[in-house]
Amino acid sequence: MTEKAMVPEPAEAANDLSMAVLNAIQNPVILVDENGHVAFANWEAESFFGASANHLARHDISAFIPFGSPLLTLIEQVRERRAPVNEYRVDLSSPRLGADKLVDLYVAPVLSQPGSVVIVFQERSMADKIDRQLTHRAAARSVTGLASMLAHEIKNPLSGIRGAAQLLETSVNDEDRALTRLICDETDRIVSLVDRMEVFSDERPVDRVPLNIHSVLDHVKAIAKAGFARSIKISENYDPSLPPVYANRDQLVQVFLNLVKNAAEAIGDRPEGEIMLTTAYRPGIRLSVAGTREKISLPLEFCVHDNGPGVPSDLLPHLFDPFITTKTNGSGLGLALVAKIIGGHGGIVECDSQHSRTTFRVLMPASKGRAVDDATPMTKGTNA
Repeated sequence: MTEKAMVPEPAEAANDLSMAVLNAIQNPVILVDENGHVAFANWEAESFFGASANHLARHDISAFIPFGSPLLTLIEQVRERRAPVNEYRVDLSSPRLGADKLVDLYVAPVLSQPGSVVIVFQERSMADKIDRQLTHRAAARSVTGLASMLAHEIKNPLSGIRGAAQLLETSVNDEDRALTRLICDETDRIVSLVDRMEVFSDERPVDRVPLNIHSVLDHVKAIAKAGFARSIKISENYDPSLPPVYANRDQLVQVFLNLVKNAAEAIGDRPEGEIMLTTAYRPGIRLSVAGTREKISLPLEFCVHDNGPGVPSDLLPHLFDPFITTKTNGSGLGLALVAKIIGGHGGIVECDSQHSRTTFRVLMPASKGRAVDDATPMTKGTNA
C-alpha cells in the first residue's frame, strides 16, 4: 500500500507565499502587535535591527529604536485614526542601529488585527544618492551648453590674442619678451581647458556591446601599474558569475582609469596605500526613467576603494559637479565627465568616504547577451 502524499492545506500554502513575498521585499518590514511587540520581521528587518525575528518578538519595539523616537508617536497615531501615515527623513541613529540612520516611514493599521500596525522602512542613503546623481546629470547638461558657448565665443578671440603676442615678441626686448611668452602660455592653457570641456557637448550615441567588466578592469590595472600607480598595491575581489555589462569599452576604460588615478593621487606616498577593485551583483536597485513609468534595474556594482585620507564632508555632495576639485592644479572636470559617461549608459555613480576609506561605486544595467571579450578569464581575489 502506497502512502498518500502530504498536501499542504490552502491556509498553510497562502501563509508560506505571504512569507516569501515579504522576505523578497528589499525594505525592512515589521508587524507590531497591540502590546508593542514585534510579531513579524522580514529578512531585511532582521538585518536592519541586527537581531533575529525571534529575538525581536521577545521585546517591545521601543527597545530597538532611540529613546523618544517619533516612530512611537506615529504608531499611536495610526492606532487611534486607523489610517496609514507617511513620515519622511526620520532619524533613527543610535549605537544599536548605527550612525546616519535616516529613513522614510510608512505606518499602516492591520484592520484584521485591532491595535496591530505594519511598518515599512525606506533607508534614505540610496534614495539621496540617486537624487544627487540626477542633479549631477543636470549639472553635466549645463556644462554641455557652457562648453558649446565657450568653443564658439572664446577660442576665436584667444587665437587673435595669441597671434598679437607672437607679433609683439619679435619687436620687444628680452624683459618684455617674457611677458609676451606668458600671454601665449596662458592662452594655450585656456584653449586646452575649453578643448576638455568640449567633450561634454558631444551628444552622439556611442557604440555599445556586451562586455566582460573584468577584462576592462584588468586593462585599467595594467595601465595603472605601468605608470601612476606603480608603487601602490592594487588588489581585486571579483564576482566570477557576473553577467556582461552593455557598454562602450573605451569609455568604461576612461571612467575607471580616472577613478583609479584619483585613488592613487589621494593615497600619494602613504606606505600602506592600497587600491581595491570589486565587482558584485546587487539586485533591488531600480532607477525611474524621467517622463515614463519605466524603471531600469541596476544590479551590476563596480567599486574602486582606496585607503587615502578621504574626501572632505563639505565637498562630498558636490564631488561630481564641474570645476569641483581638491587638487592644486586640477580642473574639476574629471569626475564630471565620469558622471556624464555613466549617466549616458543608464547608470549612476556615487561616492562614500570616511577617514582612510573612500569608495567610488558605479551601478549599471546588465546585458542579456554574451560578452564579446568573454575569452578573458574572470579571476577572483587576486592581488598585485
